[in-house]
Amino acid sequence: MKVLKFGGTSVSCANNIAQIAHIAQRPGSKFMVFSALSGSTNQLTLFADCLAQENFKATNELIEQITHHFRKFSCDLLEKHPEQLQVALEYVDLLAAWLAGCFQKPFSESLKNEIIAQGELFSSRLISLYFKSQQIEHIYLPALDFMRTDKDGEPDYFYIKQQLKQHCIGYPNNPIWITQGFICLDAKGEIANLGRGGSDYTATIIGACLEAEEVQIWSDIDGFHNNDPRYVTPTKPLAELSFDEAAELAYFGAKILHPATVLPVKNLGIPVRLKNTMQPEAKGSLITQKTCKTGIKAIAAKDGITVIKIKSERMLLAHGFLKKVFDIFERYQTSIDMITTSEIAISLTIDNDTYLEPITHELSVFSRVQIEQEMSIICLVGNSIVNHPDTSRLFQIMQDVNLRMIAYGGSNNNISLLVNTSAKKAVLNKLNHYVFRTPKKELPELVE
Repeated sequence: MKVLKFGGTSVSCANNIAQIAHIAQRPGSKFMVFSALSGSTNQLTLFADCLAQENFKATNELIEQITHHFRKFSCDLLEKHPEQLQVALEYVDLLAAWLAGCFQKPFSESLKNEIIAQGELFSSRLISLYFKSQQIEHIYLPALDFMRTDKDGEPDYFYIKQQLKQHCIGYPNNPIWITQGFICLDAKGEIANLGRGGSDYTATIIGACLEAEEVQIWSDIDGFHNNDPRYVTPTKPLAELSFDEAAELAYFGAKILHPATVLPVKNLGIPVRLKNTMQPEAKGSLITQKTCKTGIKAIAAKDGITVIKIKSERMLLAHGFLKKVFDIFERYQTSIDMITTSEIAISLTIDNDTYLEPITHELSVFSRVQIEQEMSIICLVGNSIVNHPDTSRLFQIMQDVNLRMIAYGGSNNNISLLVNTSAKKAVLNKLNHYVFRTPKKELPELVE
């Protein structure tokens, strides 16, 4: 059994879904996990937000946009198969009526989650209809029948495993299963989700519970690259990397993988392979427990970083100061990315400023607080890079860069550099040139 997840870009047009059908017909049993059609989650989220604000003119317009998108996609995909097309269009009509009926319901987070879930529910149903039109035998299994989180919002592995086992019993060898990523039930039995990009997470949770041979994440790029191809050329795909390296890259900005993806399968040793839907024969990147060669292997960047500088003259020899600071961030469930300390000050970074105002207010009770925004973390990743003899050269390379903070030694596989976002592109190119020995060319000027 292999678990195959297809993201929004993989299901962005009829040609891509035809490609997925060819992939599905390869030998072996498959559990196929689908994201919503590209762009539809954003539309549904906007609909829910407008509904919460009672902006009914906007919600009516969005219902029209969403259903037009779904109808057109259905016609493009199933135009030669009128029976399946009719079923798809009837589904869209029911969805339009259901969305309109949301006006009469009291708004809640649960209703918002139910609205957003319609993207995955529609895409997987549509793909199921297309498989039927192509006479591809498969079983449709809604994720809401087995995927659930516990009271802490973590996957309820015992429940998921039991439900999957129950639903999968009695089917012939080598079946193809179709389900949704991202969506789940919470501990109360209400519709919830695993967060943006959570379809990757769904795939590895299923892979762990089924003890799959491999989990494959299919997108529009051929695996992890050694730098961000949106800002740097040339870059190269990485053939292999370890779970630890992949987790660092995903957390610090490599958009190809959800940061939590490797957690369910890491200890079980189930490999994760990143593949390109448009180039299915390309090798992609293989993530395993194996570590290969030391030194810097890849670079990623994470934007939207806020720096919080906390200074207190009483910190010197003051027991409990750090605890008071961390307790505030814990209370507001805000994670810290980087941190440095001196005798009387702490500088730290966060990537979620939702609760920045109350956090700052509470910190100000016992310290002076300074906020800086529009920062980026540049993360250099590789096996045991802090011990590699070439790593020291990094600081010579960066001598003309305004580094705001450095995290070195906290992990053997990661060195993080904080820079102004305005300088990010130039720094990425500078590092790419010197670290990966790219051909000499004029590098972008550093802008601060």
